[in-house]
Amino acid sequence: MDRGTEKSASPSAPAPASADRPKIDVPSDITYAFEWKKTGDPDKDAVLSDAEQRIRAVDMAIAEQDALHEAYTFYSEGTAAAGSQKYIQEFIDHKARTTGLTRFYGETVTVDDDGTASLVYCEDQSKATNKYLKTGKTDATSATKNSYVLYAGTLRKNKDGVWVTERLDSTRGSAKCQP
Repeated sequence: MDRGTEKSASPSAPAPASADRPKIDVPSDITYAFEWKKTGDPDKDAVLSDAEQRIRAVDMAIAEQDALHEAYTFYSEGTAAAGSQKYIQEFIDHKARTTGLTRFYGETVTVDDDGTASLVYCEDQSKATNKYLKTGKTDATSATKNSYVLYAGTLRKNKDGVWVTERLDSTRGSAKCQP
């Protein structure tokens, strides 16, 4: 599950002025550790920054129980947007959201000359869990092999200079992400 709010040492490439980016605000009990390193390449750093915002936007949509939230659709299109909508709807159906700390690490980003990029990264969900909205109760957290998820995505730079995730595949329990 994607999560988010803690200030992190993630890339923060300046956003183009033409992009009217949504304000992303998640509950304070949702925190992140983005361990993605600045690359020094403005395009690669922008890809990482916009991918981070997409993750936070999905968490905000879950917290606000809105499967068509404008924040995540700003950063997602195509199969990535459809997958996020389905993922968010599962939380809505269970009247739940995420809570806890999620760590992101092991990133590899490649930017191609055609305005597309690929991003592969790991997510550690071992300190995050579900929180039920009616009761406020949370599921117990325990680290298992499946707490670690490998993501592989394709992004495209849109006319406003935003790196939009078009495809995002995940592999739960990936050996690449195990501690």
